[in-house]
Amino acid sequence: VQLQASGGGLVQAGGSLRLSCAASGRTFSGYNVGWFRQAPGKEREFVAAIRRNGGTTYYAGSVKGRFTISRDNAKNTVYLQMNNLNSEDTAAYYCAADAALITSSMMDGDAYDYWGQGTLVTVSS
Repeated sequence: VQLQASGGGLVQAGGSLRLSCAASGRTFSGYNVGWFRQAPGKEREFVAAIRRNGGTTYYAGSVKGRFTISRDNAKNTVYLQMNNLNSEDTAAYYCAADAALITSSMMDGDAYDYWGQGTLVTVSS
């Protein structure tokens, strides 16, 4: 499956952005999808993930209550709605997909087989 992340940009602190991860090549509904981010000079970190059927979601503590992950399998797209952004959210955001993940692996970037290119989010204070 090929993934294309989009929707990044420059936003003021307190603002919102919606990222999209569009998939092609395979039946997207068969894949769990995660969002990860990497800030300059920092390691990649988990942001959010969603199960294949959209029934279960996972969030990093730093974004819980501010970010919402969702999916539209008919459109082969997963979304990350990001609200109340702050400077700590500045990073390149990546989406990833994998067909078979246990719960603990949903938050482990090394467990995902397919990755999109990053989309840059910059939050100005």
